[in-house]
Amino acid sequence: MLRHFVQILDFSSEELQKIMQLTALLKRADKEGACPRLLQGASLGMIFEEPSTRTRVSFEVAMTKLGGHALYLRPGEIHLGVRESMKDTARVVSRMVDVIEARTLKHQTVLDLAKYSTVPVINGLTDFNHPTQVLCDVFTMIEHSPADRKLQDIHLTFVGDATNVCVSLMFICARLGISFTQAAPEKYQVSAEHRAMVADACAESGAKLTFTDDPAAAVSNADFIYTDLWWWVGQEDEIPERRAAFMPKYQVNAELLSKAPSTARFMHCLPASRGVEATDEVLDGPQSIIYDQSENRLHTEKALLVWFVYPRLKRPSDALMEHHRGLVEAFLG
Repeated sequence: MLRHFVQILDFSSEELQKIMQLTALLKRADKEGACPRLLQGASLGMIFEEPSTRTRVSFEVAMTKLGGHALYLRPGEIHLGVRESMKDTARVVSRMVDVIEARTLKHQTVLDLAKYSTVPVINGLTDFNHPTQVLCDVFTMIEHSPADRKLQDIHLTFVGDATNVCVSLMFICARLGISFTQAAPEKYQVSAEHRAMVADACAESGAKLTFTDDPAAAVSNADFIYTDLWWWVGQEDEIPERRAAFMPKYQVNAELLSKAPSTARFMHCLPASRGVEATDEVLDGPQSIIYDQSENRLHTEKALLVWFVYPRLKRPSDALMEHHRGLVEAFLG
């Protein structure tokens, strides 16, 4: 059955943990210069509606390291719902590549691509969620936790707006049993609709969700403190209102970090607005693991590509390869 990586809640806790175990194996191999070329000859179509650093570089390099090829596709270069229906774009591109990664402004675009594609579609970010980022984030948290620490014993605190990353972190914490707290003004907390989406997952995993307007209390028992931008694409006219709502109470700075355990680690998906949601002192400080997060996007993307593409690849025998080579060479004379 064809599956896509569009939403974290589409996957069980066991599946997500297996993908992270695969991430660890591929990262270890990469560090030893021995990344297996499991996707030799495969192609990845990368659709981007907005610029990206980590998502583009991680997917393109991941595909190369695995022996495949990545194509960067952006509006103006392909007919993404313009002069051609999304249905036709999805069906045509998926006839030519083995997997599609899409970073789109609207979540519906990824849903439409997945609906009509005949190859796996991986969500590289939408206005609703960012599943590849948060899978990487949990993998990074595991790396920075004691070896005997269970996921259910980890407490993640997100300070700031209910961004696509914040919502996705809530989703994956709910699925894996990680305690999740968001600290933000009530207006900017995760919506009741999105909270309802994880009710069953929390009941199954035992995850505890907390929402508060008190950032000091929120970080007081945090193992990991996470923040993100206070405004996103399309919210530029709200910047003065949002800055007034979050600054200075919700800025992750040395004072707020001092309210947390000394062992707490600081995370940010990047890009960061330095001096806004977090200060340089925190971003570059000893508790920061933001660059470990960034690097782990590469290893997570490798795992996702292998997980979804490798089982679908045809692996012809040497005899069959020689047979077809012989036919073509005979034709060419």
